[in-house]
Formats: sequence, structure tokens, C-alpha cells
Amino acid sequence: MENFLSDNYLKEKWNTIKRPINDLLNNGGTLSPAILTDLGICSTCYDRDNNNCIYGDKSDKTLFTNDEFECFFVGNPRSPGHVAILSKKHYKDMLEIPDDLCSPIFVFAKIMMQILKKVYHAESIYLCTMCDGPMNHFHIQLIPRYSYEKRGSSNFVKPRLNYIEDKEKIQSIKEILHTIQRSE
Repeated sequence: MENFLSDNYLKEKWNTIKRPINDLLNNGGTLSPAILTDLGICSTCYDRDNNNCIYGDKSDKTLFTNDEFECFFVGNPRSPGHVAILSKKHYKDMLEIPDDLCSPIFVFAKIMMQILKKVYHAESIYLCTMCDGPMNHFHIQLIPRYSYEKRGSSNFVKPRLNYIEDKEKIQSIKEILHTIQRSE
């Protein structure tokens, strides 16, 4: 294609979108988070604006939501009990998130870590925020580690699992959160 373009500006533009377009064509026309990111589009915001077309409906996985952030089980967890906390408004990473939002998200994360440790009988809960690309959406991941697992950073890259709904644990977490909210 670039051989047919005479204008240098158009050649540059084509070279920035050539790979994602080829990826899209090779993916049967189906968008993926990686393709959107390469196009400079936040996949989280795109998903929200387009009826959950990328990550699917997560209402059955949602544990908490308010006007500023939400918490839900990850659809492809690294361990049972793996949850994500996302800002509703787009911020690329922690450097962009305002302090008046950063504080309640991290306080909530601490509370959720305690709840997950109790409900899932985890030895520890890893907190991770990894925004690594040209277009990210601020989020925190809480990944339980169990006594039978090795310690260390390799837990951040454990193979992904299939999400298995545990209604009893979901209900327990929601009840604990509700009790905490009533006491505040």
C-alpha cells in the first residue's frame, strides 16, 4: 500500500495502522484488546461504549460499583479469587489518576485484599497495577496466592484459568462489603 502513496504524511499514517489492520483481517474481522491498543483506542472504554463487545457482560462477576470505580472477578483469572478494580473514567495509569480518586481506590483495595484473604483462605494477596502500552485504562489487580504456591513475581504471569463462578463466595464477599458500608 505504501508504494501507492506519494504523500509522506499519508505513508506515515498508513505505517501506524498497517499492523493493527492486518491483525484485524487475520483475526476474521474480530476486534481484540491488542488491536484496539495498537490503534490508540482504550479497549476498556471501547468495551463500555459498545455494549461489552470486547470483554462481555461482567454483571455476574461484579462485586462492587460506585460512581468512580468498580470491582469484579477477572474473566480469565491467574488464580481463584483474582479481582480487578477499575476507574470508571479513563486514566492511562496511576500517574494520571487524581489523588481524590486514588486514595479511595487504594483504601478499597486494602479492604478487598482482607476480604479475599479471608473468604478464599489465601496466604497472601498480591496487588498489581500494570499499565504497559500506548493506551491503557487504570486498574488494579488483586491476585490471591495460596500456601501451596511458590512465592514471588512469577505469580503475576501464571497461566490464565477459566473463571468458575462460586456463588457462595460471591455472596459472602458482598455481605462483608455491605456490612462494612453500613458501618461507615
